[in-house]
Amino acid sequence: MTSSPKKLARDLDWNLLRTFVVLADAGSITRAAEELGLQQPSVSSALKRLEGHLGRQLIDRKPGRFALTEAGRLLYDEAVDITGAILRIATAIREVQQEVQGHVTIAIASHVVCPLLNEALGEFHTRHPAATLSIDVSASREALEKLLSRRVSFAICLVKDRNPKLEYRRLFREFFGLFCGPSHPLFGRKGLATTELVGQPAVSFVTDKMTDALRPVTLMRAAAGLEDRVIGSSANLEEVRRMIVAGLGIGPLPLHVVREDVAMGRLSRLPPYDDPPAIDVHVVWNPRARLNRAEASLLKGLLDKIDATPEADRIYT
Repeated sequence: MTSSPKKLARDLDWNLLRTFVVLADAGSITRAAEELGLQQPSVSSALKRLEGHLGRQLIDRKPGRFALTEAGRLLYDEAVDITGAILRIATAIREVQQEVQGHVTIAIASHVVCPLLNEALGEFHTRHPAATLSIDVSASREALEKLLSRRVSFAICLVKDRNPKLEYRRLFREFFGLFCGPSHPLFGRKGLATTELVGQPAVSFVTDKMTDALRPVTLMRAAAGLEDRVIGSSANLEEVRRMIVAGLGIGPLPLHVVREDVAMGRLSRLPPYDDPPAIDVHVVWNPRARLNRAEASLLKGLLDKIDATPEADRIYT
């Protein structure tokens, strides 16, 4: 039988929630025990105690099966939020200092080329030289997961489906084209038709899927008739670029990012040339997170710059 809310809040050991989150992410008692530095029986016991407090089975464990129950999925979403808040309690009680200190962690999609962001970072450092910054390059989906669990201050990434728990502001729009490297037989050829790309090997980003953030790029590849099988992929733009330059296949890249590569003869643009797919890059933050003064200052400075910059000046072609 489920405890009353007040009794549950009074009696629940919050460490059980942390153990449950690690267990759900790990997908097995063995892996969770390794990550937590505990013995397997301790993890199993913690799960049983938590299920006892809640009066619900949280994980369906059978030979060859490990899956969250409906109650487990609901608890997981809440527990991730709670454990993230506990990790950041120090922010709420930190002594206020005259000089803004603190650390900012930005989860960012690879190779975001945006003068607006560079200016915001430079101005932030000038205003708050004692604050520190780290930039965590992640696939967009991973960046959003880190943001939800409050492991990063904010994210700069692609967005497919908007989570109602997060806030979004478009930073800029970029356009993608198809490119090949110097060793490719289509390199440097003029007057190419899209039909000449049919059946050619392709490389791309891990998010280049019909169900993910680069869906417009997927449609461009499909329209060009490139091989369905992507022979090389990465979440990192530099690595996708590397595979294209090395001749593994034809791949998509943002036009403004590789303009110098084209001018220097390292890459060659291929059709289609008209109506390139547009991809929006967003600043995303968690309004429920308690930010330290440095985090709040940098985020506000960046959002203020976006608001002060006309949309047309944030479209990179």
